[in-house]
Amino acid sequence: MDEISNGMAASAIEGARWRKSAYSNPSGNCVEVAPLPGGDVAVRNSRHPAGPALIYSRGEIAAFIQAAKNGDFDDLAL
Repeated sequence: MDEISNGMAASAIEGARWRKSAYSNPSGNCVEVAPLPGGDVAVRNSRHPAGPALIYSRGEIAAFIQAAKNGDFDDLAL
């Protein structure tokens, strides 16, 4: 596998097992995530599965999830 890097085509991440939340919109407007070898996590837009993937460390993902649980982003849903 070539080196995985931020902004690379999500379709180029070999063996990625993409998944989305059970709360996802049925029209396909959602974010998908895939664990990567070494512990990083790839994120892509489900409407553009071959589009760019953003790559985050487990620590970055954990901080984002905790902030979402704490309501830090609730204003964005209004």
